Amino acid sequence: MSAPDIISMGCRLNIAESEVIRQSIKASQINADNLVIVNSCAVTNEAVRQTRQAIRRAKKDNPDKNVIVTGCAAQIDPAMFANMPEISGVVGNFDKYEADNFKFGLDTNKPDIRVSDIMQVRETAPHMVSAFAERSRAFVEVQNGCDHRCTFCIIPYGRGNSRSVPAGQVVDQVKALVDQGFNEIVLTGVDVTSYGPDLPGNPSLGMLVERVLTHVPELKRLRLSSVDGVEIDERLFDILTGESRMMPHVHLSLQSGDNMILKRMKRRHSREQAIELVARLKEKRPDIAIGADIIAGFPTETDAMFANSRDIIDQCEIIHGHIFPYSPRKGTPAANMPQVNGAVIKQRAKLLREKISQKAQAWRDGLVGTQQNVLCELSGKAGYAENFAHIKFEETMAEGQIIPVEVISSDGPTLIGRKI
Repeated sequence: MSAPDIISMGCRLNIAESEVIRQSIKASQINADNLVIVNSCAVTNEAVRQTRQAIRRAKKDNPDKNVIVTGCAAQIDPAMFANMPEISGVVGNFDKYEADNFKFGLDTNKPDIRVSDIMQVRETAPHMVSAFAERSRAFVEVQNGCDHRCTFCIIPYGRGNSRSVPAGQVVDQVKALVDQGFNEIVLTGVDVTSYGPDLPGNPSLGMLVERVLTHVPELKRLRLSSVDGVEIDERLFDILTGESRMMPHVHLSLQSGDNMILKRMKRRHSREQAIELVARLKEKRPDIAIGADIIAGFPTETDAMFANSRDIIDQCEIIHGHIFPYSPRKGTPAANMPQVNGAVIKQRAKLLREKISQKAQAWRDGLVGTQQNVLCELSGKAGYAENFAHIKFEETMAEGQIIPVEVISSDGPTLIGRKI
């Protein structure tokens, strides 16, 4: 049977889950030739706007196909999407793993809503151990949902409470991917560092990583998606700083560099804790590259508070940054707080991006003349080093292979490398 066209919005977890949906429908008896699925994102108002735009474009480009929306935005506000004339149906975030839930989109043009109560989901289903090959890397979902309630975030209402995948299933999936030829695996989830408390024995993420590295010795490179620094225990810290197969790249869910804003966000770390964590990581593994998520213009953020966020880029040596201009999400406490002017938010986001760009450029310039091991992308023309520096090759290389290169020059956001 054919697989549907799927448009993935937002995070890498969505991309991984889109592949699970594709495989599930392809393995079923559903003929998906006339089906387009939009896997939505709800992290910001802009993400929802882009999802609606993608739906309209999908219908315009495929007037004879039925468009079904699923994912976080669909879970949170199914009625809004059902009212769009382009939509044939809405499928919830847990319901999207059952291929039969997409059948109605093939049988009728009348919008139908199939959205379960995500907050009632407690078990870890086999579909949660999933992978998607983005270029030469594969993503394995080890956790879903979130038990925290940051005041700006709507995602727990789209993903439900935290659920973890048993370590044995994760190891089996990683082993299968390595056997298929993948040299790098990324363990991902909504709140990946919260892995384990819902499983027997209360294992930690560090224990899971340890088990993967032990039981899949053929795995050459392992990464983690965005982590919450306050949940990095000593076991995980030791692996991040002492295990050569764990890549020297940590992306922190930082959100702000100001203590008052962090408190109003209901984050569980302080500015000082974030700076101290990075200092410890750098002390044990000097080549480790730090990334971070930072929100610009959170409600009540003053110029002085914003200055603390700019300063923490220097303090934590952040070179891989994701900057999010704050936008109020209906149903979150932050939406009811005093808001920052939109033009100010936009300007602050611009200043944060410029700051990180300057730090990143200085870091890249410092890599010229060094040797880096680069995982070649499917194009054969570029890839990512262990520290997540993007490096273009002088000549086409073997896709999916780890290539030792000498960095010979810096060309803006990209480095140029020559095979050694």
